[in-house]
Amino acid sequence: MRRKGLATMAVQSVEADASTTNLPVDLGPATALSCRECGERFELGPIFACSSCFGPLEVAYDLPLGDAEALRKEIEAGPDNIWRYAPLLPVPADVASKPSLNPGFTKLVKADNLARELGVTGGLYVKDDSGNPTHSFKDRVVAIAVEAARAFGFTTLSCSSTGNLAGAVGAAAARAGFRSCVFIPHDLEQGKVVMAAVYGGELVGIEGNYDDVNRFCSELIGDPLGEGWGFVNVNLRPYYGEGSKTLAYEICEQLGWEIPDQLVIPIASGSQLTKIDKGLKELIALGLVEDKPYKIFGAQAEGCSPVSTAFKAGHDVVRPQKPNTIAKSLAIGNPADGPYVLDIARRTGGAVEDVNDEQVVESIKLLAETEGIFAETAGGVTVGVTKKLIEAGLLDPSLTTVVLNTGDGLKTLEAVAPTTGQSAVIRPNLDSFREAGLA
Repeated sequence: MRRKGLATMAVQSVEADASTTNLPVDLGPATALSCRECGERFELGPIFACSSCFGPLEVAYDLPLGDAEALRKEIEAGPDNIWRYAPLLPVPADVASKPSLNPGFTKLVKADNLARELGVTGGLYVKDDSGNPTHSFKDRVVAIAVEAARAFGFTTLSCSSTGNLAGAVGAAAARAGFRSCVFIPHDLEQGKVVMAAVYGGELVGIEGNYDDVNRFCSELIGDPLGEGWGFVNVNLRPYYGEGSKTLAYEICEQLGWEIPDQLVIPIASGSQLTKIDKGLKELIALGLVEDKPYKIFGAQAEGCSPVSTAFKAGHDVVRPQKPNTIAKSLAIGNPADGPYVLDIARRTGGAVEDVNDEQVVESIKLLAETEGIFAETAGGVTVGVTKKLIEAGLLDPSLTTVVLNTGDGLKTLEAVAPTTGQSAVIRPNLDSFREAGLA
């Protein structure tokens, strides 16, 4: 019933916006929205659910099939950000000239030290998205959503967020000239609260968890109070989700236009994982990479692991859970793309696994100590799950593996602070240093 209600609000929302804006929609190669369940197509607009079967909508394209080598050269000659892939995204051709945070093209780190610790011999890489403007992968998805908001004439950017998205929306709105008002659970990590608030938009804490926040935002969309608002992960969700494809594009380009054998991806809503898979399939269809088997693994925290639980039980239905984990950026108890994650993990021969809070902290430290990358808790989840998958014989250490770090550890200092600090406090002389046993 709730899904049907949201679909009705989505249709009402686009009808209201279409009647007030009458703006031409230029989103580059995007041609329509297509239902992931029944395939029904809709005109491009701020809608996110099919009015026939209530399934989720995603962007359909007229992609530049044909001369793969020419397209590869065009991409390589583009800017060092996600706009190099503009021909494959729902954005206008002149997107690079518009005010934007220009995220993307972050480092793909060859993690040889971590590989030795984990026993990986086939090549281990960390896609480190902490290098984005607000230090998380959310800058990618928000950048695409901003272009949709421009196309549909919205004046306010909003979202429901577990923290990183709130900061990304606030920063992107400030840069692009939008008002912003974002909603978060009231008890997020202080670093994420400050970062989301510093950009000058409205930051509203909701008493409850992320799923409570998301329900509130869905109600606001259907109310006159939300008129003119673009919720990047609700009524702009089909466009927003496409930003995650750029991770797949970049990884393959940085590997010399090759698909890695295995990818380990954190799961919150599940959208990132499903869109990376979509991006890989598009690269194959375009002839930009050679078609080859690949495995996708999903990573969750034990205290919020509805997809992992369903995968291990062999279920197709993902039962919601009440989050209780230090990995708050992944604490979505009712993940919208959960069933599709299950499909992809099973189709590719991957798996979905989880780790507990202690393992998350240990893995944050392991990545920092071996590669100098300070990951937030979501990165700890991904590294921890990678280790667990290798030990269980589910991930082949002889194959090329890419692990995603989606955010900066400076945002989640609380996770490691109790067990991390000064080695010693000494007097400012050599004798004191010797006495401390540090020489």
